[in-house]
Amino acid sequence: MEKYILAHDLGTTGDKATLVDIDGNMKATAFQGYTTYYPNNGWAEQDAWDYWKAFCRANKRLFEISDVTPDEVATVSFSGQMMAALPVDSEGNPLRRSIIWADLRSESQAERVLKKISSDRAYKITGHRLSASYSASKILWIKENEPGIYKRTYKFIHAKDFIVLRLTGKFVTDYSDASGMNLLDINKMEWSEEMLKATGIDREKLPDITESVTVVGVVKKEVSRESGLLSGTPVVIGGGDGACATAGAGVVEKGQSYIYLGTSTWMGIIDTKPILDPKKRTFTFCHFKKNLYFAAGTMQTGGGSYGWFKNVFCDYESEKAKSSNQDVYEILNSKASKIKPGAEGLIFLPYLMGERSPLWDPKARGAFIGLTLRHSKEHMIRAVLEGVAFNMKIIVEAFEEQGAETDLIRMIGGGAKSRLWRSIFSDIIGINVAKLNLIEEATSCGAAIAGGVGVGIFNSIEDAAKIVKITDIVKPDSKNRELYEKYYELFKESYNRLKDIFYGIAGLEQLERSI
Repeated sequence: MEKYILAHDLGTTGDKATLVDIDGNMKATAFQGYTTYYPNNGWAEQDAWDYWKAFCRANKRLFEISDVTPDEVATVSFSGQMMAALPVDSEGNPLRRSIIWADLRSESQAERVLKKISSDRAYKITGHRLSASYSASKILWIKENEPGIYKRTYKFIHAKDFIVLRLTGKFVTDYSDASGMNLLDINKMEWSEEMLKATGIDREKLPDITESVTVVGVVKKEVSRESGLLSGTPVVIGGGDGACATAGAGVVEKGQSYIYLGTSTWMGIIDTKPILDPKKRTFTFCHFKKNLYFAAGTMQTGGGSYGWFKNVFCDYESEKAKSSNQDVYEILNSKASKIKPGAEGLIFLPYLMGERSPLWDPKARGAFIGLTLRHSKEHMIRAVLEGVAFNMKIIVEAFEEQGAETDLIRMIGGGAKSRLWRSIFSDIIGINVAKLNLIEEATSCGAAIAGGVGVGIFNSIEDAAKIVKITDIVKPDSKNRELYEKYYELFKESYNRLKDIFYGIAGLEQLERSI
């Protein structure tokens, strides 16, 4: 009997394969890494054949460590890193390494496109700013710098799409991945002729698009043995990792929201129409099915700020955690909990890699503001936690200004383990914050939801999302919230006052590099 969904999450560092039973329980997980290549400054590439090898090896490892056999797999489904440019020929062979989401080589291409279509118009069509982060500029870079490869390209696809292609022979992507390319009209749910004209990209080089829960084919006999899967196993396309994390947080209906508190940190909120911010502070992706969207605001270094502080200032705590078999962050959280809200006048700006939402300022910098002799490491830890939450409050307000409403924010990612941090978020934002049963497995869970709906194990994504359980809720403390409102205004003003300083520093750095 087919009892399991096989979910693959093709991330930046490798492929995580997970077996999920029909009740939504995680049975087993296997990970297989692959290499990212950095041939030039600002470039980031991966070999699509490495994706395939990792997929096959992860499958075989998964079956070895569990008591599950391939004939018990009801379907295989996917989550994958987004915003790539992977050219393949008509036989499905990669023509070069994939230019992945982290690659920023195509800034000049993005700037030239802006001369043919306004930033506001592109945002209204695609839900995103025009940027080198997205697929369109990367495809245009290939067209201009590797014209032979562009000419031979049959389709430009993404990581998960390549595995689906190998398994089924189908050239297809889903709406969530398509919406991260700067080429999809998210209002009409089709490739935008206006964006194609502005970029000069040929429509026939883009794949067909379908909903994330679609069975696009079955495992071919020719690849059955190599992949470790039975011939005829249904293949569900799945979604981009952002959409899968959203579904894996149980966020599938209008008004539901979540925060992913990892190295990069973002908030997502669901609506039945695109949420477009006149100031372009946030952006909108398509969700698992038509007429469902998730708007997002992404910080560069939310949890990353905490990780940076640990690595630079907390060697003693790290050694203590190692010797006592503790989580170092539990030690740091304990220290921060001894400090009152507001960290006794210490404010932290979490802009350690510039900032995306809400500032969109690559020259923004991190800063501790208000340091005195009375401040200790404990104060600094608390200030870091509060600074990340203050910045997220700006993103929340951007959504609220566009009419979005939510009364509960679910939290996933490694940072969600900290009840202290969840409480700080709740007090600063002024909304209840919930911890879930699956805080670090949400992306895999989302891929499993897509697969389960696709083959009928679950009736709908709303039904499937019930496997995500709330295990704890923290509510805002009125006294803390009142104090935090005052610090919030200072937080925002701190960036505004320091912006000229940040730009001056950036200019000096550029001068130093030229010497």
